[in-house]
Amino acid sequence: MGMKVIIVDDESLAIFKMEKLLKEQTVVQDIEIIGSYMNPHEALEIAQRQFLQLAFLDIEMPEINGFELANQLLNIQPHIQIVFTTAFQEYALKAFEINALDYLLKPVSQDRLIITLQRIASSLQVSAGTKNAGSIQLNCLQSIHYIDANGETQYFAWRTLKAPELFAYLLYHHDKTVTKQDLIDLLWPEYDIEKSTAQLHTAIYQIRKVLKEARIELEIKYKDSGYSLLLGNQRLDVEAWESQVNQAPPVTAETLEQHLLILELYKGDYLADHRYVWAEYEQERLRLVWLAHIKQIAEFYLQRAMHTEAISLYQRIVDKLPHMEDGYFGLMQIYSTLNHQVEVRKMFQILTNRLQDEFDVTPSQELIDWYSKYSR
Repeated sequence: MGMKVIIVDDESLAIFKMEKLLKEQTVVQDIEIIGSYMNPHEALEIAQRQFLQLAFLDIEMPEINGFELANQLLNIQPHIQIVFTTAFQEYALKAFEINALDYLLKPVSQDRLIITLQRIASSLQVSAGTKNAGSIQLNCLQSIHYIDANGETQYFAWRTLKAPELFAYLLYHHDKTVTKQDLIDLLWPEYDIEKSTAQLHTAIYQIRKVLKEARIELEIKYKDSGYSLLLGNQRLDVEAWESQVNQAPPVTAETLEQHLLILELYKGDYLADHRYVWAEYEQERLRLVWLAHIKQIAEFYLQRAMHTEAISLYQRIVDKLPHMEDGYFGLMQIYSTLNHQVEVRKMFQILTNRLQDEFDVTPSQELIDWYSKYSR
């Protein structure tokens, strides 16, 4: 089993000794030392460009100490295993608070290093087994659920109302630390600090338990007085969909099928079933991404005089965004082309009434001018 490793220490002798120990060991085959650095910034630089599995970090370094460096490396590559090297026993507890795999007291011995490498080899085998069992996709479109390794839709067995909302919030901010205070203010603002902290800890415990029962490899870390959910290699439907929209080529006869497949990936609005107030901005942002994409396809249909297909898409826009003009205006323009005057007037009246009744506003000047010209 190969392993990509970096070593960071401000003493060249310590680096030389660690390199020698790693080359002489026989527990892990094909260890590849990507680099050894006395400057922590160089380690961060390589982490931006190269996949890494293990970092040996000295704790006592100028500029950036080992703990700070570990946090920055984990932000870049959340899966990376951290092993601290130090001459001071008292750093051990803090090392495990950062979720380090191990710590080694200097001078490092070959026997002690072998124990560490055995732990790492075991950890990598578990990860490989999880991947081979089949991939899991987390879904936030319409509701929080997941697609298991067999392609079946599964729902989490939550026992309280706050735990799923906390999970959704951490998932939205994945790989970023959200402070305890922000979480308490969001979910338990009515409780005193002691009770709200207890509620937070209980909800975190429940999330970890539910994820374990679902066999989903997601890590929730506590650091810098807050929690972060590390997505790792798990897929998130909303991110996969938006990425495909952004990377898709223009709509042509050759790419139409690709765009229609992407369109069908949008299964519903972001967390729509849960009605979380904090999610409304993201929900609206993603709706606009969906709107821009579906209009591209509808415009392609219009260029090809495929009116029936274009009408179907604009009607979908009206159904999903009944308070926006785009769907109505698109339908009105198609019906005018087809000389369906009654339908044009019907769409204009529906839109006008809806905006007046619910928002006390009129359609945009652009639409009014177009309709006036059409009516004349």
